[in-house]
Amino acid sequence: MVLKERIEAFVKLKERIVNLQETEFMHLASKIENSNNWFTPNETKKALDGIGYMLEEEKLRNWLSKYFFQDQAGPKNVGVLMAGNIPAVGFHDFMCVLLSGHRVHAKLSSSDGVLIRWLAGELVGIEPRFSENIIFEEMLKGKDAYIATGSDNSARYFEYYFGKYPCIIRKNRTSIGVLNGMESDHDYKSLAEDIFTYFGLGCRNVSKIYLKNRDQLPAFMDAIQSYSEVGNHHKYRNNYDYNKSIYLINQVDHLDNGFLLVKESEELVSPISVLFYEIYNDFADLTEKITGKADSIQCMVSKEAWFPNSLPFGKAQYPEVNDYADQVDTLAFLTSL
Repeated sequence: MVLKERIEAFVKLKERIVNLQETEFMHLASKIENSNNWFTPNETKKALDGIGYMLEEEKLRNWLSKYFFQDQAGPKNVGVLMAGNIPAVGFHDFMCVLLSGHRVHAKLSSSDGVLIRWLAGELVGIEPRFSENIIFEEMLKGKDAYIATGSDNSARYFEYYFGKYPCIIRKNRTSIGVLNGMESDHDYKSLAEDIFTYFGLGCRNVSKIYLKNRDQLPAFMDAIQSYSEVGNHHKYRNNYDYNKSIYLINQVDHLDNGFLLVKESEELVSPISVLFYEIYNDFADLTEKITGKADSIQCMVSKEAWFPNSLPFGKAQYPEVNDYADQVDTLAFLTSL
């Protein structure tokens, strides 16, 4: 296949996703939820919407036009170890390998074994020639290159085994929100979308906010009551009850609106059901705080994207196709093999 044909196949995959019938979607979503209770039909729908958002034809063509593809060089075998924290979290790597003309050898997480396989099956149905370039394996040995996503601990393991090969190894990251005191209830609700989508399990979920005055917090907590149903999910509720009991027993100062605990902390990564906050004095202080943790931040959100290099509230889970994890250009890596 030449690049033009590969692009056309992914554009048709978007059409397939967009035109998925309700009964077919619910059958798929049930299989996904049975495999992982965190992946409710609502979260699966959001994941598919995010993938469809990336697969717009003009976006793909503009993105890929910036790279040189060596189709005549023949495909390389690329091992991809996928995370499993949100539905189809490894799709971007999967897509990058195939669009670059290589073979993807994917080791799926046990937490996310259904949706990626379904997407791969649909893609092969659209373009059967992809079948020889998509291989699911349990052991990824002897590949030409590797892409591995995991925790800081697993990254050391990946470095040991894959460091002698061309590789991209990703570590823990999270996302933050920046408030300037001018936020409305609508802004707070949009920020809540960045916090609660996927129950806070993704690296693009906001786990911490920076604000100038903690007096904003009660208004924020009141404004996001429309998201209270997140507390009805049994796994989320278990996390909420556990963290609340710890804070109460240890007399830790915090705010609580019945489904979210808000606690002051200099740390970035908060537990599920908890949002950390930190006070800043001025723009210079804020910039210094964030710059010092830049290597652990995936993305930032702010009201109308006022803070440099941030996204508007509510847009954290809709990355552009060239918004690479850990800010490492996956496609540049793959086209250089």
